[in-house]
Amino acid sequence: MTGSRIRARDWGWQHAGRDAPAVAGLDLDVEPGERVLLLGPSGAGKSTLLSALAGVLGGEEEGDESGELRVDDAHPSSRRGIAGLVLQDPQANTIMERVGDDVAFGCENLAVPRAEIWPRVRHALDAVGLDVDLDRSTAALSGGQRQRLALAGAIAMRPGLILLDEPTANLDPAGVLEVRDAVARVARETGATLVVVEHRVETWLPVVDRVVVLAPGGGAVADGAPSAVLDAHRDELAAGGVWVPGLPVEVPRGARRAGGPLLALDGVRAGRGGVPVHEAVSLEVRAGEALVVTGPNGAGKSTLALTLAGLMPAVEGRVRATEALRAPGSGTSPLREADPLRWRPKQLATRIGTVFQQPEHQFVASRVRDEVAAGLRAQGLPRADIERRVDELLAALRLDALADANPFTLSGGEQRRLSVATVLAPAPRIMVLDEPTFGQDRRTWQELVRLIAALVDERGCAVVAVTHDADVERVLGDRRLRLGAP
Repeated sequence: MTGSRIRARDWGWQHAGRDAPAVAGLDLDVEPGERVLLLGPSGAGKSTLLSALAGVLGGEEEGDESGELRVDDAHPSSRRGIAGLVLQDPQANTIMERVGDDVAFGCENLAVPRAEIWPRVRHALDAVGLDVDLDRSTAALSGGQRQRLALAGAIAMRPGLILLDEPTANLDPAGVLEVRDAVARVARETGATLVVVEHRVETWLPVVDRVVVLAPGGGAVADGAPSAVLDAHRDELAAGGVWVPGLPVEVPRGARRAGGPLLALDGVRAGRGGVPVHEAVSLEVRAGEALVVTGPNGAGKSTLALTLAGLMPAVEGRVRATEALRAPGSGTSPLREADPLRWRPKQLATRIGTVFQQPEHQFVASRVRDEVAAGLRAQGLPRADIERRVDELLAALRLDALADANPFTLSGGEQRRLSVATVLAPAPRIMVLDEPTFGQDRRTWQELVRLIAALVDERGCAVVAVTHDADVERVLGDRRLRLGAP
């Protein structure tokens, strides 16, 4: 198999309803078989470029294209099936109800002979380390397992162009290396061209031979061998938000306001369909403290988070709110019921706020500004106070230029910042954050973590953060809970 050739000349794309283009004036040549790491700050158009190369812009994704973009001397929209695209959102990649069928889907659409499909499916699942039955429900997979599933589907197609958008963001550390090595092996064996978007540069440096850095709003600011680009543009890249190897990130913590327990877990085992997915957990969630939950993919971290947030029933044990958490909130009366699962939405929202693993699952408004304001309005705050708080958060998280955009049109990294902002704005007593820094460049990571830390240190909020991000664990981890194998 021969890899695909990419050619862009003054190419750009402006999403419908946006005031500025996502990409503009891009000139780029990628030769067959090259392995390219695409960098740039959040919102620089990296995901847009990948979608364009896969030929999926201009259909459901409306907008205006300028310049020229070619894959193998043809417009990408006429070359569908040549590229295997893995999107930022693991759930957006999932199509079928069963694992085997999902991996086979792309092959079937390419009319691969049936006798060849299932050997490809099994080989692809082995390559990405997803050891589950072919009949396993895709809905039962964790976010990290879904990410492996999506990659397996792309590999099984044996495309000439592999396009990966943050392919390891939801994976545990061992899974990151396993998936990276699987991608490199497939590209090497098939000769496919590889373009990967990843904020964490260090992961992919051993397997790529070129780095291209996009500038926000237009063109590329650097293009060349990885070592040459990083050495020549080190400070510029770091200032632009790129995670440059060897430059640690720091967020100073203020004086702690440690308080008493707000929530207690008594022998809790969480799960779905009455089947527990982790060992029993007994602990307290305390005011003025951040609890970081870690562990391998599939260990039950997200399920436990939803359970302690009052959004899922425990399979075993109980979740119990203390009197401090049940005390009157903004516009609410004290609660007698200790189980958050039994609270009404308004009672829950003022006490426990949750950021889901998939950001779009919690959006309720058609404008970014209204999304951030929703929780503040539920608290009955004065309009001027709401507008001031919304403006502060939008500016801090670099979402102010997108204030009037539809949340569902944002990039994956922008959606994650918005989802966290919706919980930071009303500052509930407990914030449950599932992968809060997913898809963030260095600058937005620092601002997100700074805002979270300030609510813990200065206002005495409690945080429960589910994460694979070692830097989040290092900076925010006042206490740690690890699920699954050590």
